[in-house]
Amino acid sequence: MLGTTVKSRNLGKVTAAKGRAATAGGGGREVGVSAWELRPGGMLVQKRNSDVNQSQTIVPTIKVKVKYGSSYHEVNIKSQATFGELKKMLGGATGLNPLDQKIVFKDKERDSKAYLDVAGVKDGSRMVVFDDILSREKRLVENLKTTKTDRAKKEIVEISTEIDKLAKQVGILEIEIYGGKKVVEKVLLNLIELLMSQLIKLDGIIADGDVKLQRRMQVKRVQRYIETLDSLKIRNSKIASSGDRANYVRASLQRQPNNISFEQKLIAPMEKQRDSMKWPIVVTTEWEKF
Repeated sequence: MLGTTVKSRNLGKVTAAKGRAATAGGGGREVGVSAWELRPGGMLVQKRNSDVNQSQTIVPTIKVKVKYGSSYHEVNIKSQATFGELKKMLGGATGLNPLDQKIVFKDKERDSKAYLDVAGVKDGSRMVVFDDILSREKRLVENLKTTKTDRAKKEIVEISTEIDKLAKQVGILEIEIYGGKKVVEKVLLNLIELLMSQLIKLDGIIADGDVKLQRRMQVKRVQRYIETLDSLKIRNSKIASSGDRANYVRASLQRQPNNISFEQKLIAPMEKQRDSMKWPIVVTTEWEKF
């Protein structure tokens, strides 16, 4: 019911608007019904006709004269452009990077985001551009820092790849040793030495922020693998090699007497036990002597 009431009121407004549109301006000038539209919020407004040619503001182009050193450069630019756009146009003529330029107009340095017309620049205005040495040095330092950071990231990625390869070897040795297989100790020592070389490379990388955190993570990885290899080296030393086991069996067989029959192996313990149980012979009866 409420929605119906609102629609009725809006329709009433449209009807009233049609009546007023017939005599708009008091001079009998008619305005078409299609010139009005009802917005979703219930507001009646005049419809915008895209076909009507509306007057557009034309931004004039001005010519400014810029002095750089002993040279003058004339630049044609829109009056509503920014000083930053002017710096870009002066880059080719002066050879200066737009970030290293400092434009002074009416004895005041102008910001790159400021507009020419707002600052009072008109056709024929004069200004001076300087080489901002401090800004250039700051930019070079930032570029150097970025280059150094990128190089550090690349080095860490390369070292991380090598650590992954060594980690696979550590895993293989761990399976073999814990499985009871003895490995050559030199293999363990060589692997520890390779990991130590990667650790030295990581220590030589100087970085900040996220790159420093990545370097620290790789250092912890290497240290953990080295500790694992130290434990494997101790466990590996306690495992007898296959050659040692063969020698032990061979020596045991040599200590046993040869050519002993099965019956002798059974009788010998019995005789030994019987001998240990013999008592000395004592004569208790005197026999008659003839």
